[in-house]
Amino acid sequence: MIFYLLLKKIIHRKISFSIRIFLFLLINCFGINIHSSAQSNVANKYGLYVIADISSFKNSIAADTNKRMINIQNCLPGIIADLRYATSNNFMKQKLYPAIHTSYLRLAAVNALKKVVDELRKENLTLKIFDAYRPYSTTEKMWEVVKDDRYAADPAKGSGHNRGIAVDLTLVDIITKKELPMGTGFDNFSDTAHTDFTALPSAIMHHRNILKSVMEKYGFISLDTEWWHFSLPNAKCFELLDLSFDQLKKIDRHR
Repeated sequence: MIFYLLLKKIIHRKISFSIRIFLFLLINCFGINIHSSAQSNVANKYGLYVIADISSFKNSIAADTNKRMINIQNCLPGIIADLRYATSNNFMKQKLYPAIHTSYLRLAAVNALKKVVDELRKENLTLKIFDAYRPYSTTEKMWEVVKDDRYAADPAKGSGHNRGIAVDLTLVDIITKKELPMGTGFDNFSDTAHTDFTALPSAIMHHRNILKSVMEKYGFISLDTEWWHFSLPNAKCFELLDLSFDQLKKIDRHR
């Protein structure tokens, strides 16, 4: 910032036109960089740092490639996407995302999920994904409706979805293309959706156990109140993100 102010003073002195042009361009470029990085270095009203610009995100993944955001369907052929928040078929009864057909996860999560998919394929099963990466601003909207941290992430803490390391999913029979019965649907805010709820037919308990065991085998942890929700355990190692899906697509195109 000091360097930036000094340049502004210098540019108004009597120097050659070409040097003034050079300094003007330098100031503007330098100023853009300051602005871009500052967005993620300023805490929000909850005291959290949220990356909302491409430049800051690229800086974070330069230090750790596991933080890259990966298009799931490009890397995991055979999975099914039923992205509920891109439709009105969700507890909010409204579209929270644009009309997207795939979602994103950090590279570390995608690598783990690939092992899950490979193992399930041996049993003629695959995954259907309801949600993966979720922009932080969407979490804020959800909290306005469901202020219960058993079923919605408190924006004062942020979500594993916002960090790109959480995924909501279920099992699908590869042959019939039908979901295996799990006792409840997605986003069911009742005790029946809890992972310790056992008053269910043995076949449904078996399906839940298949999903939970294979996800945990490859490093994911489950959420007690949602049988469909899994995340990597080291959430705080990944920054909160409020990047739009258009921004993620742009990063993909320029990679």
